[in-house]
Amino acid sequence: MLDEYANRGDVLVLALPRGGVPVAFELAKALRAPLDVFVVRKLGVPGQEELAMGAIATGGVRVLNEDVVQSLGIPQAVIDAAASAEQKELQRREKLYRDARPPVEVQGRTVILVDDGLATGSTMRAAVAALQQQRPARIVVAVPVGARSTCDEFKTDVDKLVCSFTPEPFYGVGQWYEDFSQTSDEEVRELLDLAAKRESPSGVRRPAS
Repeated sequence: MLDEYANRGDVLVLALPRGGVPVAFELAKALRAPLDVFVVRKLGVPGQEELAMGAIATGGVRVLNEDVVQSLGIPQAVIDAAASAEQKELQRREKLYRDARPPVEVQGRTVILVDDGLATGSTMRAAVAALQQQRPARIVVAVPVGARSTCDEFKTDVDKLVCSFTPEPFYGVGQWYEDFSQTSDEEVRELLDLAAKRESPSGVRRPAS
């Protein structure tokens, strides 16, 4: 479904850590494209952390799930407190995952933004909003599975959406994986290191030895 982006010098695969990294690693390998992370943090409803009331992303972007916020009557102070706490974790992960590597240049490139799935879509919306500030040529959102209604909404937000499986009823992303165990920080670092070794410092693939 993404063959048109294979072997192109302008394509960059960005993963939403942590769960999106194993998916994006395999995609970047298949497309022969560089891989990096784009750190986004979900803002969970207090006491119901799996329910997203919004998300934050690199660049000071905050996206709210207005339906959740309004239906539960969540005050601004609660949202601000959650965002402040998640900002610290966002900065920690950026430093940990990249180590000494600078972020890959986004401007003018076709960016394929990858996660392990789309449920409410708030995390991905924050990522898209943050990426748009960096002026890529195109943004492609690619996930293996997602809620049909959420995937339909994204079709007007990005240049292309690829969602290979939209089951009904959806339930949740983890329902459609045989193994949905949590991806560790160590696994993220390992996969990013392996991906970096496939690329030369200039971003051009090394010839096979």
